[in-house]
Amino acid sequence: MTHTILTDISAGITQLKADPMGVIEEANGAPVAILNRNKPAFYAIPCALFESMMEELENNQLMMMAEDALNRDDFVEVDIDDL
Repeated sequence: MTHTILTDISAGITQLKADPMGVIEEANGAPVAILNRNKPAFYAIPCALFESMMEELENNQLMMMAEDALNRDDFVEVDIDDL
């Protein structure tokens, strides 16, 4: 059976246990696929990348909310001078 690995860098779980920070530092900010018996078990990602991914997800959610609001017909007309 084949497994898709979604990173360019991988490390074994034994290597991760022996030197977790070394594995992350060697990746230079890129995600690392952690393999258990040559199968992907999980992905280890640096904090900066995780924070960036979370911000992107939040931006996508806000964009969907804005698009939904634009598609509704319940706008209230306001004169800018009245504000």
